[in-house]
Amino acid sequence: MQIMCLNGWGGALFEAVQAYLQQVRPDVLCLQEVVHSPASNKPWLTYRDGDHKLPQRANFFRDVCEVLPDHAAYFFPAAQGVLWDEDKAIPSQWGLATFVRSDLPIIGKAQGFVHKNFSAHGYGDHPRSRNAHVFKLYDIERDKPIVIAHMHGLRDLAGKMDTPERLAQAERFVHLIQKVADADDPLVVCGDFNIEPSSRMFEVFARIGLRDLVTGRGFTDTRTSHYRKSGRYADYMLVNDRVDVLGFDVVEQPEVSDHRPLLLTL
Repeated sequence: MQIMCLNGWGGALFEAVQAYLQQVRPDVLCLQEVVHSPASNKPWLTYRDGDHKLPQRANFFRDVCEVLPDHAAYFFPAAQGVLWDEDKAIPSQWGLATFVRSDLPIIGKAQGFVHKNFSAHGYGDHPRSRNAHVFKLYDIERDKPIVIAHMHGLRDLAGKMDTPERLAQAERFVHLIQKVADADDPLVVCGDFNIEPSSRMFEVFARIGLRDLVTGRGFTDTRTSHYRKSGRYADYMLVNDRVDVLGFDVVEQPEVSDHRPLLLTL
């Protein structure tokens, strides 16, 4: 089984994402920064935040569904704001999506907010609303369940330091995981956490037996050349001792986002 975690950057590099997913076809894809704009049939819209502008794949969720037609797809928005078609504002939802190969039985799941609640009237001020997904699958080949969870950690304009809000989101994330996972289940937890490796959030995760594969295996960069700021850590993948890891990679090439894909093989 292969599990991929990726911040998709709103599909800004969609053609590269499309080709990469067609090549790898992970059994489970945990995708953050997913755009869903059902009011538009345009392939591209524009995100505006002050002077910052970024092309967004208008229906990124639908497009990834078409790339992975043999997967069950689940989208959960954290907010509804607007993207722009030139001077026309287009309602657009933004959040997380999980894609699970259709022959993998889903025997439990949970979704909830780890920071704030659903923002229905705009994306909101930073740090914005954040949610998380937890899925419990049954791996028929290995004859055992596995729990996979991901979130997009809050972004604080002041930086990636620990804050009460970040520690609270870790506690909420763990609480959501424990709604689905039994104590003896293999557990994989991943996402764009927006923190440094020294964060106390990892102490919260360690309480449920999780260890990080990114830093644990010596990777020092989860960003691509499209990210030009300092602080090269953002994405993490953690497992407990019941997960049999055959391989793990922070994929440097191809570049499909400003984040690198995390790819776990069980």
